[in-house]
Amino acid sequence: MAQPDREDPHRPSRRRGQGELESQVLGALREAQDPVTAAWVQERLGGGLAYTTVVTILTRLLAKDAVARERRGRSFVWRPTADVAGLAALKMRRLLDGESDREAVLASFVTALPPDDEQVLRALLETAHATDGADATDGADVVGRADVVGEADGAGGADGVPDGTED
Repeated sequence: MAQPDREDPHRPSRRRGQGELESQVLGALREAQDPVTAAWVQERLGGGLAYTTVVTILTRLLAKDAVARERRGRSFVWRPTADVAGLAALKMRRLLDGESDREAVLASFVTALPPDDEQVLRALLETAHATDGADATDGADVVGRADVVGEADGAGGADGVPDGTED
């Protein structure tokens, strides 16, 4: 009788990409109508994942504020607080926060973007600028303004423009 593929020593094992399992767990949680147990997530994902692996991933997602949990009986139920895009954005922010020269990292990132992504980023920045209470027609340069990307330090005036500066 032939052995199953997962036990075949000649078959190369498929390794998941970094964050792939987190994305799969988060995706399973988002399919649920209500908070669910780790066992439910394990069953939904299939593929022979160990229960402890699922709990480990859920705990990592909890530390990243991508899921929330509440005690139900003797175990926990889990629900998503972010989607896959939100999880990726959180990772990007944490990497950026860990760098000493934030401006250089952002400049390097932006200059390496393909033209289509650059246009998407420009549109998103313009939308953020228009919705942060600032007048979109005030002539201020959108790129490079901390208040546009939600990182304002509170030094700006009510109109979103830093106090004491002139155009």
